[in-house]
Amino acid sequence: MQRCLQLAAMGAGKVAPNPIVGAVLVYEDRIIGEGYHQQFGEAHAEVSCINSVAEADRMLIKESTLYVSLEPCAHFGKTPPCADLIIKNKIPKVVIGCQDSFKEVAGKGIERLKAAGIEVAVGILENECIELNRRFFVFHEMKRPYIILKWAQSSDGKIAAEAKRTFISNDFTNRLVHKWRTEEAAIMVGTNTALLDDPALTARLWPGNNPVRLVIDTALKLPLYLKLFDRTVKTVVFNFVKQGKDENLNYYKLKKDENILLQIAGALYEMNIQSVMVEGGAKLLQSFIEEGIWDEAWVISNEQQIICNGLNAPVLLNNKLYKQQKIKNDTISFFRNAAINK
Repeated sequence: MQRCLQLAAMGAGKVAPNPIVGAVLVYEDRIIGEGYHQQFGEAHAEVSCINSVAEADRMLIKESTLYVSLEPCAHFGKTPPCADLIIKNKIPKVVIGCQDSFKEVAGKGIERLKAAGIEVAVGILENECIELNRRFFVFHEMKRPYIILKWAQSSDGKIAAEAKRTFISNDFTNRLVHKWRTEEAAIMVGTNTALLDDPALTARLWPGNNPVRLVIDTALKLPLYLKLFDRTVKTVVFNFVKQGKDENLNYYKLKKDENILLQIAGALYEMNIQSVMVEGGAKLLQSFIEEGIWDEAWVISNEQQIICNGLNAPVLLNNKLYKQQKIKNDTISFFRNAAINK
């Protein structure tokens, strides 16, 4: 199962809104096949695993045990049900990390395997399997994307100098941030950040997919010459003015008399966007914190830089630190929302 988790992690950023899944086929303590879900719309982990078995070992499939980090699907989506494939190959035993909470699966895969006479064990490294797919589970159980707040701050707690773009994290950390971007479905900024920083919000420094760009511009006052509007990457503008599409530029009209962040979270769920990294500015980040609509916060602290007169960094509420990482003069602190992750 640990190998399943290692394989599954290789699909991060490539399969959303599907879960990341790994599978291993074992005959008498020897791995004869392994695979993972590599790309959305393509073969699931179980298919890749079975297809990877060498011709000389294919006769052993019906005497082997299949380990898979998430319950095999039992419905037709972009691909046929994996449960049916397992039954077809007469695999006698399946060991599952955790059950799938997606309504189209949710125990149906396990039921189908058992009905076919297959021995099924569930809950092996269960917490680790759930943790790996926390974005997927939050998306389906809470009907909103998994929300990650990210910012960099100076040693004196400033996010930027006043009315001026400020570079805080070092080059190595910046490269890591671009890797993070490839692993999330979308990235969000507010009006002021878009105007003052003119960010491209792409993953230029790391190979992988660019996230969908999201910007809140309620009055549509941002000029269209900004990098966000170059139409090279799908961009959604949340506003009070209009609804519609223009190539890769989409306008989503919000209601003025309803909570903006809840509206956006609901809209992103309908758009099938599983995760969002909120990159600023301070006002937008603090709004998510105060509403309690966040799952993680990744805070980069430059231990040497002092800004003095500048914008105060957001203040986290109900948080618990679960990991820290040091890159040269930067310390990255990873927090969970303690009100959700109890």
